[in-house]
Amino acid sequence: MVSHFSFPTSITFGSGARNLVAEHFKKHGYTSVLVVTDAQLKELPFFQEYLASLKKASLTVALFAGVQGNPVKSQVASGVEAYRSLKSTQKDAAILGIGGGAALDVAKAIALMVNHPGDIFDYEDEKPGALPIDKEIPYWVAMPTTAGTGSEVGRSAVVADDTTHVKKVIFSPRLLAKAVFADPELTLGLPPHVTAATGLDAVTHLVEAYLAKGWHPMADGIALEGLHLASRALPVAFENGKDINARSDMLVASMMGAVAFQKGLGVVHSCAHALSAVVDMHHGLANGIMLDYALSFNWKLVPEKFERLSHAVGLNTAADFLAYIKDLKAHLKIPKNLAEAKISPDKIDALVQVAVADGCHLSNPVPVKESDFKEIFNKAFL
Repeated sequence: MVSHFSFPTSITFGSGARNLVAEHFKKHGYTSVLVVTDAQLKELPFFQEYLASLKKASLTVALFAGVQGNPVKSQVASGVEAYRSLKSTQKDAAILGIGGGAALDVAKAIALMVNHPGDIFDYEDEKPGALPIDKEIPYWVAMPTTAGTGSEVGRSAVVADDTTHVKKVIFSPRLLAKAVFADPELTLGLPPHVTAATGLDAVTHLVEAYLAKGWHPMADGIALEGLHLASRALPVAFENGKDINARSDMLVASMMGAVAFQKGLGVVHSCAHALSAVVDMHHGLANGIMLDYALSFNWKLVPEKFERLSHAVGLNTAADFLAYIKDLKAHLKIPKNLAEAKISPDKIDALVQVAVADGCHLSNPVPVKESDFKEIFNKAFL
């Protein structure tokens, strides 16, 4: 069954939702589309078949498949050129992002930079003197193939510098996709290690959104229910990748995490962003490895919140929740620490410096100093 709801994006959800995309574009007056995806997805048979189906529906289709690894600025620039090339021969042109968080973030950033002048980092969120996001944004649609970042319903794109790998956040409600087509069938082929890493990314978003300081009862409610869904669905999806109910629940939980973290994130994400910058680690894997170590910094200071998290996963006490995260990591075969992930301890100083400079920990429920980050990373090697 395919369902439709809005919160805040228009979302068409269910098995087969992907087959409604072509008609959606034509209904809104678009007959040409730039498809943005990653280099690996482009080679899969389902993707080639899907491109053919778009063309069969009388859409003019151009492909940009230059997304690899964590999104970087040069990928966005190349995608903008691909869009402009399509637009130069067509009276209209929309964008369709297909893939995981990286592809969807690049699609979002391309849509931004098509009509905005300067460098994409001129639009960095909360940067002093940042340029306003006030020009036309091309019509763009998101179709996720993983259940992790929830970028399809997010208002920001995370893009790294090609040289330093330091991530920058570009934020504006105007970057929201005009429509999302979330089809859990597209996640059925994910291998277990990708299911685990992306699933823990979603779990981290849900947990940190709930823990983030400030008052946002709607975000808190979404985060707790999303965690409830993920706690039951993720182990099943990992063990049996063809379980459509588990895949559906994870896709919903992923979107719920992205909606909830408008409230903020925290220390886990600052650690994960440091790992992506310093050793180019996959973002979801970095969150998964650091989750219990970084949460251990918080739990004694806000035990009442950890008790609520524990209840969401069917347990009782604050301490139960930390034990649950450790057990979940082991079940998903995530490296238990940075040493097991083959990261050298001589990276600690660099990791600490990037984490301190990252803005996510500013919404952590308790302040995080440089010495705290050093202690967290040191413990993550034990």
